[in-house]
Amino acid sequence: MLFLSEGSKQTIIDESHGKTLVANLLAQLRQRGPLRRVLLLPPDMTRMHSWAGFLTCVLYEQLHREAEVVILPAVGTHLPMSAEELTHMFPGVPHLVFRAHDWRKGVSALGEVPAAFVNDVSEGKLDFPIQVEVNRLLVDQSWDAIISVGQLVPHEVIGIANHAKNVFVGVGGSDLINKSHWLGAVYGIERIMGRANTPVRAVLDYAASHFAKHLPIVYLLTVRARDTDGQLVTRGLYAGDDRACFEVGAELCRQVNLDRLERAPKKVVVWLDPLEFKSTWLGNKAVYRTRMAIADAGELIVLAPGVRTFGEDATIDTLIRRFGYRGTPTTLAAVREHPELSANLSASAHLIHGSSEGRFAIIYCPGHLTRAEIEGVGFQWGDLAAMSRKYDPRKLRDGWNTLPDGEEVYYISNPALGLWGTKERFDG
Repeated sequence: MLFLSEGSKQTIIDESHGKTLVANLLAQLRQRGPLRRVLLLPPDMTRMHSWAGFLTCVLYEQLHREAEVVILPAVGTHLPMSAEELTHMFPGVPHLVFRAHDWRKGVSALGEVPAAFVNDVSEGKLDFPIQVEVNRLLVDQSWDAIISVGQLVPHEVIGIANHAKNVFVGVGGSDLINKSHWLGAVYGIERIMGRANTPVRAVLDYAASHFAKHLPIVYLLTVRARDTDGQLVTRGLYAGDDRACFEVGAELCRQVNLDRLERAPKKVVVWLDPLEFKSTWLGNKAVYRTRMAIADAGELIVLAPGVRTFGEDATIDTLIRRFGYRGTPTTLAAVREHPELSANLSASAHLIHGSSEGRFAIIYCPGHLTRAEIEGVGFQWGDLAAMSRKYDPRKLRDGWNTLPDGEEVYYISNPALGLWGTKERFDG
């Protein structure tokens, strides 16, 4: 059932109207029964610009007087949110209502996606079954509503992020996380990004329809984009308990979040906000969100003052340091030869996502990693101070820029907010 559906390329939903729409959603949910216990599933700081923080605060404010509200951030494989991050993203919400997700040990099994189904959606590339697990909190306790909050945005694994992904990956278990990432990587990132219907989406839809119908899950989804002044605004807000809210919201996402370039830039400069990007695991959005735009033999310069590590946990960080971003053929061979990689397929997929496949140079300029560390994983190293002086993010504007020396660059202030590509590559 579709509870909310408001949005267009010109729409701007401000905070006041957002509060009204949330109240409308809760009123419809109350018609189905009292809301005494509600579980909220927002994203973490890696989706700081999703408006999900604001919506979660509004939901808590409108619910906590009548209901017990528990908040489980959908961190997936990321580190648990710190106290500082909780305060920053969810101001005014008491920390005692938050719980931490453990994707390796804190989950319960719901069922299994058959190998034959995976074989079919992968066009014969893979044939393993996938275990569907979710955080025990969802199934071991009784909830009147489980509200999953998040942003519809182009994504490297599933095509367009959120909806069922926030549940089965965000608060899901290791088998689905690993295998869904590997499915997306093996199928081909350019065949997936920005598309609503993909093999990974099909797997999550299967999980939702076969194993989660007994859970009172409601999806609250935003679509965000920049206005003519470059300010980030909310273009759409959608809510529902089935796939309809995803379908209508994904169409608007494709209209406002696919940045079609008239020609392929030879040099792209990407800024990674240090509050949001502290690892290459997250910061490599700079790579895969721009790979459909950059010209052959071009350069990608990543200004990454907050990046201090590669993986979001120790195991994955070790694997990235050992195997590096060497491209698809090398990674496929490594997975076949090394059990530690085949046991961590999400890390293996990340190694593919973070490579340019030798087509363009990736110059990483980190604030807290050494030249040896950066070059050790296959990137070129750039001095952050020197590169920031030449490509000053305070002076560059999103899009095409011509520097005083005549050099032309394409600048992106946040790679998490879109997907860049030429018309030919998008259409292809």
